Amino acid sequence: MPEPAYAQQPFGDEGRRGSVVVRGELDLDTGQRLRIDLYRALSNAVGGMELDLRGVTFCDCSGLDLLLSLREHAVQQGKTIVIRHCSPAVGQLLELTGTRSLFAPPAEEGEDASCPVVHEANPPEGSDEDLSVVVAQLRRAMKTRPTIDIARGILMSTFSLSPEAAWDVLVTASQNTNTKLHVLAGDVVNTVQGAALPVAVRKQLDAAITKANEDSVSRADPRSA
Repeated sequence: MPEPAYAQQPFGDEGRRGSVVVRGELDLDTGQRLRIDLYRALSNAVGGMELDLRGVTFCDCSGLDLLLSLREHAVQQGKTIVIRHCSPAVGQLLELTGTRSLFAPPAEEGEDASCPVVHEANPPEGSDEDLSVVVAQLRRAMKTRPTIDIARGILMSTFSLSPEAAWDVLVTASQNTNTKLHVLAGDVVNTVQGAALPVAVRKQLDAAITKANEDSVSRADPRSA
């Protein structure tokens, strides 16, 4: 049974940057309780928080929404949220959505490479202009979630896929066509109104859907593997 996401060491020392380890699956079902823990941890750490997400085995756009909301909340308080380490599931999502740099720490010698980032210094404290740019980036990123959710729902209803399988189909097709996740999701949503998918995208979606169905059969009957 999948492990729901939970936070370990959720509180930093007063006046210092907090360090939080998150493990399990980060999705809509588990995000609300985790949101409470993370917001509480942020309020207890004056400088902000460093997240260790190496133990996150699954992360969809609901999980991304939680991270973005936490980042925006921190920015408004003059704090920072840095992802020091992350699992492939988290790193893949940050890359596909173009949000990796929002959680990037300043370049440091000997830094762990398990979640490589484009190093980008945090905005200088007290800079209203830079602060507004960061908040605008966060809000733009969060606006893409509804489109991705709708596209996933279309795949689920059309091809009888589970939420996780539909998510994997979108991510796989996005990677294999070098298309941003929200752009590909928009293409899928537009098919409802009769728009045709680009040929390359259609081929990759078909291949990903076929694989998802085969995996589902294999899990249901191990003898078929």
